Parts: sequence; structure tokens; C-alpha cells
Amino acid sequence: METTTTRVLVKRYSPPQPSPYFQSFELPFSNDMTVLDLLTKIKENEDGSLTFRSSCRMGMCGSCAMTVNGKPVLTCQTYAKDVVKENKPMLVEPLRNFPVIKDLIVDIGDVFEKMRSTMPYVERMEKKAIADGTYKQSSKERKKLEKTSQCIKCMICYSACPVYGYEKDFIGPAAAALAERYNQDSHESAEHKNERMNTITSEKGVWKCSFVGECSSACPKRVDPAQALQRLKIMGSLHIAKEVTKKIINKP
Repeated sequence: METTTTRVLVKRYSPPQPSPYFQSFELPFSNDMTVLDLLTKIKENEDGSLTFRSSCRMGMCGSCAMTVNGKPVLTCQTYAKDVVKENKPMLVEPLRNFPVIKDLIVDIGDVFEKMRSTMPYVERMEKKAIADGTYKQSSKERKKLEKTSQCIKCMICYSACPVYGYEKDFIGPAAAALAERYNQDSHESAEHKNERMNTITSEKGVWKCSFVGECSSACPKRVDPAQALQRLKIMGSLHIAKEVTKKIINKP
């Protein structure tokens, strides 16, 4: 198979170093090699100290997300031939908008906390014994969950989101998509949904979204978190109006 040689500039950082730096590598690649393949080759043959995350290598786990030539991508799905530019090095950096732990690994703990805050689980409207059978859901009801259920928690949408880059309090795209997924679940109880909406409509919730749409453009699974955020804004407005009306009616 035909091979080509390219220069890869990898952003390195290892505390307690005062600042990150770029390290250059020259190596051959074939048309069937991904960016992750190149990084693995560097680690195995050039510099074993290079640190990055990867697991499934098939676009399912989301762990290998990085910034390649300025764009957040899954490196296991990004072919080197598609990002190598003539007479220009390939630039590999960690995801933006996150604290860097080491080299290409970032700290994603903040986003997971935001996801947990949306209570991403179902509290059923009715509970029954196992002997009574399964909780059924129609194909029409299931279809409402298709898009938002595809999220693999790769954090690419947060890296692409300028609002999250500026305001870390913002709940963000993936957490919003997760909330939308459970709000649309036909098994979900109204009480639990209302509790979730209280979080979504808080000061740190969906209202900070300015609908730039970069999260949906960058999403490798076409989850469309921007659309989920706009739906939640509508649902949030109705939820707040309902809560205010309830308070007025119950006012002594």
C-alpha cells in the first residue's frame, strides 16, 4: 500500500512544566491509517511518554476525542489522508475548553457533574412486579429518543461550544441532550420530570445558550444538542409559567 510521509505537531504538557509546547514527529502513513493510528505509532516507536486516551477504535466510546487542525474530532474516525495538507504539518492538540491533565488528556469531570445534575434516569409512573411483564413502549414513543440516545459522551460538543468556553457555569450541550432524552421518555413520571426541569431552568441552565449551533455541527453522532437546547427552552418557559400559576392559585 502506498505510503506518504508527514510531519505531526503534537501539543505536549506535563505538570509541573510551566507551559505546554509542541513536539514534532516525522513519520510515514498509508491511506487506511487514522490520526489515532499515527499517535499510537508515535507512542510505540518514537516517544513512549506521549499520553492520550483511546479504547474502542470504532467511534463508539468517545474517549479518543482531540483537536486536529483546529477542529474537535474522534481521532479513530479521522483518516490522516483527509487532514494532511500539502507542505503543512498536522496539528494535534487536546480538546479545547477543558483543563489539561497531561498531553492530550483533559479533565472532563465538570461535564459529568453537569450530566448527573440532570438526573439521567427514569422514575417510572407505575411500578410492577417482574412477573407482570415488561414496560412497553411504542415505536413512535421510542423514535422520540433516537437522536438524543446516540450521545457517546465524547465531549466534542463542549469543546466546540463558545458559550461553555466563556461561561463554565453553563450546563452545556451534551447534558441538555441527556435531559431531553429522559424528558421524552414515555416511562418517566411527571414528578421526576418537573424536578429535572427545575435544574434545566435554573440560572446555570439552558438560557445561557445563544444558539451558535457549533455543538451540532461538530457532533460525530448527529445528536443535534442545539435542537435539544431550543426544545428545552420552550419546555422550560411552559414549566416556569405553570409553576408561577400554581403559586398564584395557592397564594393565601
